[in-house]
Order: sequence, then structure tokens, then C-alpha cells
Amino acid sequence: MHTAFGRIGIKTLAAAALAALITATPQSTWAQNADVLHRQAIAAAASSHADIRAFYQARGYEPLWTGADRKQRDRRKALADALSRAGDHGLPTAQYDADLVATNLRRVRDNQTLGELEVEMTLQFLAYAHDVQSGILVPRRIDQDIYRKAPRRSDGGLLLGFSKSSPAAYMKQLPPSTKEYSGLMKAKLELEKELGRGGWGAPVPEGRTLRPGESGAAIVALRNRLTRMGYMNRSASQTFDAKLTRAVQQFQGDHGLSQDGVVGPGTLSEINQSVQYRLAQVVTAMERERWMNTPQGRGKTHIWVNLPDFHMRLIDNGRVTFQTRSVVGERLKDKRTPEFSDQMTYMEVNPDWTVPRSILGRDYLPQMQKDPNAARYLQLIDASGRQVSRDAIDFNAYTAENFPYKVKQAPGDANALGRVKFMFPNPHAIYLHDTPQKHLFSRELRAYSSGCIRLNDPFDFAYELLSRQRSDGKSHFNRILNSGQLTRINLETPIPVHLVYRTAFVNGKEGVQFRRDFYGRDAKVFRALQDAGVALRAVQG
Repeated sequence: MHTAFGRIGIKTLAAAALAALITATPQSTWAQNADVLHRQAIAAAASSHADIRAFYQARGYEPLWTGADRKQRDRRKALADALSRAGDHGLPTAQYDADLVATNLRRVRDNQTLGELEVEMTLQFLAYAHDVQSGILVPRRIDQDIYRKAPRRSDGGLLLGFSKSSPAAYMKQLPPSTKEYSGLMKAKLELEKELGRGGWGAPVPEGRTLRPGESGAAIVALRNRLTRMGYMNRSASQTFDAKLTRAVQQFQGDHGLSQDGVVGPGTLSEINQSVQYRLAQVVTAMERERWMNTPQGRGKTHIWVNLPDFHMRLIDNGRVTFQTRSVVGERLKDKRTPEFSDQMTYMEVNPDWTVPRSILGRDYLPQMQKDPNAARYLQLIDASGRQVSRDAIDFNAYTAENFPYKVKQAPGDANALGRVKFMFPNPHAIYLHDTPQKHLFSRELRAYSSGCIRLNDPFDFAYELLSRQRSDGKSHFNRILNSGQLTRINLETPIPVHLVYRTAFVNGKEGVQFRRDFYGRDAKVFRALQDAGVALRAVQG
């Protein structure tokens, strides 16, 4: 970021260009125009910034900020107000100069200085506008599994939009307008106030599981901490009673934990997380929300899979109309579920499963090299589509890259994809599907797949989707299912699918909820935010 004065030199070429513009204009007009030198200085200062130069050239180098009329005063005030509140959005406040106008406009000595100040204010506006609208970071640079491109607008488009709008209103519409973003901002302020009050008190002593009915110092510490967190009212009781049990269960629900009312190692670890840690999660979630601040939005109807929450939700006009538990990719590097958005266009009933090359090389080919009869439920298919006997194959002669056969599993209850899969074709070969491993859905942390999203209630999801395009959706699906034949059913209206990673999110009236950073991605994002100048703050009062 430039600082005002001294870093934007006067450019002879730009001055000559403006002189030509003046020459082409009747001299009587320019004689009446007292700010011609001001415009010339702006042309010189803007000459090294292509988009900025084009914007000012198109408006005859009329100042956006540094004129004396009310419109320009309103723009200066709107910019100063926005920059002064940049910290509310978790932005790097040191990168912006909210005092730029007040400090420097009074110190302007000549037109050159005024032109430099004009362009400096434009640079400040663009830096803030890009950051608050599209995010500070480049997602893919943080983690290679984040296939999300922040929707960065052009400099010229931002400047033109601002110049033609009410300044305060334009600044207000730059951040995401979603309920999620405003809810996260509210949670951020509450956590900042809590940090200013000193936090949630002493952590609960570790070392043993705390259960209902017990008494002692650890129970008192647990009660005190949950009271400070707002989960219960103050009490002098030293016993793990019914009120404390309900408070623990509510806390567990808000943090994606099994609501058994028992404070084991997992629950205790979450209870003892600091205010700073939760605040960092919220700031990170706000940055992630900015990455998705696209003009088209998420879609009036869309599918939302929050990986750390282990749920898939179908959302219509902001309301959850269907949800089910999910299993996501393991924490191993090559099995983690990536983040991206795409369009669901069809489902396959009674799918077969073609083993991806990555899984073939990692899992199945090594097994068959040791024992040619391993995984007998898998068929080997040659280039002509014929099944090949394993007896004729020397598995040790191949790698996953040059193995000449497709490896497939026939449709059926034991198929790795279950009885239905939901397709949003993408280069990552990720989709939603059924699974025969139903026992995994009862677990708290559900990261067991090779990357795809397994659903606990896939048939009900299929019924919901088909009911939107035919009156007999359920019976139609079941007829195809019972046929045992692989069948494709197209969706008449494609549905946006968003695979996201939010360890802090707003859950309606229940407020902000938190989840564990089981892939470690949010830790990476927050470190990058800190490197960019973002700092947590405590608010007094």
C-alpha cells in the first residue's frame, strides 16, 4: 500500500496527454475551469496505474475525492468511515489510513500534492473494497485442496460503481450481505467484548472424565466456566446436577459433540478452548464467507456440505428443507475432501463403481500383487468391455498408471457406493452417495471416506429431489431401485452444490456454533491472515 506523498511521481507523458486534451477543448471553456492544474496533477499521479488511469481519463481527470463540492466531501467521509471500521470485518487495519483526508488535505501545498493525494485515496479505496468484498487471501495458496477462487472485481468496475452511487450506501453493500456474514460479525463483537472482560475464567482441570452425580473442585470449575460462557446461571452447588448436565449437553450440541452430558477428553478440550481461539475461528469464517461473495450468490436452492459439521443440507430460500448426516474424507493427505462448488445434474440408481486410479494404486493393486484373488468382488474389464479372468494376469508387471484394465464393482447392496449416487461432474471425482457402512454415521467425528461424501439418508434425499419434478417421485425411484439395473435420472433443474469448510458458523436462532479443525485448514488460513496483518482485538465496555 502506498502512503500519501512522495511515492507517486509526476509523469511527463501523462501531463502531455492531458495537455493534448486541453488543447482539443475550446480555450474559453478551460479558462473558466479553475481546476485544470489539479486535473493535470491527477493525470500525472495516476499514470503508473493502468486501470486507475483509464478511469480518470474517461472522466476528463475530474477528481473523485479532492474537490470542494458536497459530492466529493461525502465520498471522503464515506471512505474515512469505512476505513475506521475495517477492524469490525477482521481486516488488516494497519493497511488502511482512515486519517488520510483529515491529516493530509489540510497540508496540501500545491496541485502536485493534491493530485498525489487524490490517487492515494483511490488506492486506499480499492484496497479496502477488494479486501472487504472478496477477501484478503488467495485461497489456493493457503491449501491445495481449496479449489475456490475469490470473486475479485476489477478496479475500474469498483471505481465506476462508486462514482455513480451514494457513497455511504455503496460502501455498505461491499461486504457479503448474507445472514451468515452479519451473524459472524455479531459473534465477533461479542467475543471481543468477552476478551476485554478477561475471558471465560480458569480452564477446567484435566485428567479424568466428569460425570453427573459427582462433586468436587473440578465440578465447581466446570460450572464456573459454563456460567461465564452463558450456558447456565450462577450457582453455589458443587454437584454435577441436572442443571449442569443440561448445560453440558447444550454446549456439546453447539460444538458438534455427542450430547451425552458426560465431560470426557473431547468435550473437556472444547470447553477449555480460549476466547482468542474462538475469535480466530470466527474471523477465519468471515474471510471464507468473503471468498464466496459472488454476484450470483449460493443459489435460491442449493446443497450445502460443511465438512467439519459432518452434515449435508438442502436449502431453499435460506431455509433448511432436508438434512442428513455425512461421512467425509479421511485426514490422510490424499483422502481429504476438497472444497469447491459445482452443479448437481443427475443421480444414478444401482450404480456400479469404477475404482479410481488413485485408490487402485494405493489400495487394491498392492493387494492383488500379493494375492491375485484378493477383493474378488471387483471385476477386471478390458478395453472391449469384456470381463477378464485374473488367472491370465501378472499383477506384478503393472503399476496403477499402466494397468490396462478397468476395475469395477457391480451394482448391489455391498457396492462401495451403495444403491444411489448424486452427481455434480467435477475434475476431482467427488460426489454424494449411499454406503453399506451405516455404522459410521453414529460416530462423532465422521472422516472415513476416500474423499467423496457418504449420506446417512440417501433414499430420502432422492425422494426429496424427485418430488420437485414429478408427483410420483418416491414410487418412481423405488421402481428403478428394485429393478437392480443401473439407471440415470436427470434433474430437470441443476442444483448448486457447495462443499465448504467452516469451523464457525451461524445456526439460526441458536447463534454461532463451532466445530473442530480436523484437517487443520483453518489454522493455515488464520496464520495467513495474521501474516497479512490481521490481529485479534479486545473491546472494552
